[in-house]
Amino acid sequence: MTGTLWRYLQTNWRYALFFLYPFVTFGLLIAAAFLIGVAALKITGSIPVATGGGLFGLAAVLAGPWRWLHLGDLFDDWIFSCEYIRFGNSEIEQRLDRLAAELVAAASNSAADEILVIAHSLGAVLAVDLLDRALKQDPELGRNKTPVTFLSVGSSILKVGLHPKATRFRVTMERVAKSRAIFWGDYQALVDPLNFYKSRPMAEMGLSTENEAIVRVVRFSRMLDDEIYRRIRLHFFRLHNQFVSGNDKRTSYDYFMLTCGPISAKSQTLAPDGAVSMIADDGGLIASAAPSEGELPSRPGAAA
Repeated sequence: MTGTLWRYLQTNWRYALFFLYPFVTFGLLIAAAFLIGVAALKITGSIPVATGGGLFGLAAVLAGPWRWLHLGDLFDDWIFSCEYIRFGNSEIEQRLDRLAAELVAAASNSAADEILVIAHSLGAVLAVDLLDRALKQDPELGRNKTPVTFLSVGSSILKVGLHPKATRFRVTMERVAKSRAIFWGDYQALVDPLNFYKSRPMAEMGLSTENEAIVRVVRFSRMLDDEIYRRIRLHFFRLHNQFVSGNDKRTSYDYFMLTCGPISAKSQTLAPDGAVSMIADDGGLIASAAPSEGELPSRPGAAA
């Protein structure tokens, strides 16, 4: 009714199908339970028996397919998202305030080379909120001592940002993106219907693209052994979680190299092949210097 589904279709039709999946599937399960009741009525001619048959069918649906098809998780996800868009969430906001204070303290006092905020799926929305709260506490965040890198991987930023009622979030997103002291990289994958592939988040939300994310394309087929990829490629939730799972092969995207490796996440995001050319075959570090400005991708959406 808000037109959000149409915006999903315009931006990424795969995500629109993911949006429709729980509602359509739930409708089909209810229809199946109803048909069980109709069949019981035709066989027995008894309305009480038919009602009992329909209720039994509904109970069977809720005990089995509801769980197998992840409908409970998905409806929880959408309920939380709608609440967050329209009213916020006081418990989450209190946690984000505490985390923002920790982030500001770390950026001021840490001897680290980089502070990395990496967020997957709907967590990317909360990470934007976190960084905005940190910037309100310290407008110089990332400028004075320790640089801050924000990576959104398999992000649901547009899930929230494309909703017309998400005005508060879009203002928050624009403030974070405009902070030149925070580097933002956005990793997307074609085969994952739970993210917005080849999208430019700021442009899609109608916001300023002056300092938008560096978009990188992830290819799961190059990260995994062929047998494992064939086994999981139709399991969309498992594919979605590959963004935060281990690789079988060395590729430009490696979650654990980004979070635990000796090379900054910013350098890996800017480098065309990630950390591959910086790590020797024996695991030794070849180079850790960040790419120069001339090595920046020529356009948002350049594939890694």
